[in-house]
Amino acid sequence: MTEEAYLFLLDDADVPLGVAPAAVGDLACMDTTAVRAWLNAQGSTATSPRLRLVPPEERTAVPEGAERLPVPLSEEELSRVRHRMVSTAHTRVEEELLAYRDCADGRDELIGRALAAGVQPHRIVELTGVDPATVTAAAGGR
Repeated sequence: MTEEAYLFLLDDADVPLGVAPAAVGDLACMDTTAVRAWLNAQGSTATSPRLRLVPPEERTAVPEGAERLPVPLSEEELSRVRHRMVSTAHTRVEEELLAYRDCADGRDELIGRALAAGVQPHRIVELTGVDPATVTAAAGGR
C-alpha cells in the first residue's frame, strides 16, 4: 500500500476538487468497515456527488473543516486516481504513454525472435524504427 489518500465530503458538489471515487472504478478501501461506517456517520453514500478522493500529495487541497477520512490505496488504484485528476489534454497523453509502455514491453524478446526467425537486422530497424544499436543489444551482440 502507498501513503494514505483522503476521502472527503464537499459542501458543494459542483466544486471541481478531487475525483469522485465512483469515477475511478473499484477501490478496495470502499468495501471496508471503516469507510462504510464513516459514510454512514456522515449520512452519505459511496455514490454521493459530494464524495471526493485526493492522492496523498493533494491532501492540502482538502478544504479546511471538510469531513475527511484517510484511506490506503494500492499503487494501481493510486495511479487511476492521479490519472483522473489531470486535465483532458494530459489524460490523452498519459493514455498514449501507457499504450506505448504496453506495446514496448517485450521489445527485446520480439527482436530476438525475429532475428532467430531469420529477419535481417536492417529490416528490423526499418520495420520498428528502433536504433540499430537496439537491435544489436537485443541480439546479444550477434
